[in-house]
Amino acid sequence: MLKTRKHFIIALIIVVVGFSVGIYLQDLKHKESTEAAWSANRYNMTRFYKIRDYTIKMDSSNWNTIRDSIGQELDSFMILRFRKEVDSLNELNMKGEYGLK
Repeated sequence: MLKTRKHFIIALIIVVVGFSVGIYLQDLKHKESTEAAWSANRYNMTRFYKIRDYTIKMDSSNWNTIRDSIGQELDSFMILRFRKEVDSLNELNMKGEYGLK
């Protein structure tokens, strides 16, 4: 009986330590991905703020010109984002991440 209890306590300690290490490693990866996302979005947010400031300057005399310019900026923004996603997927495929070759 004493031996069974000792084995149970050892197993419980191993499980608790395993979960603690797993949570710690998950937190590290979360911080890493969050920092990467913020650094990637910093440039995009700067462009967005410029577009927003540009729209504030709109009035009836320059509305058509500014509207077309904003449309072109947003189109180029979406194209760049799509290209970045495609490049990322191609890179993952080249590494064999998804088992595709």
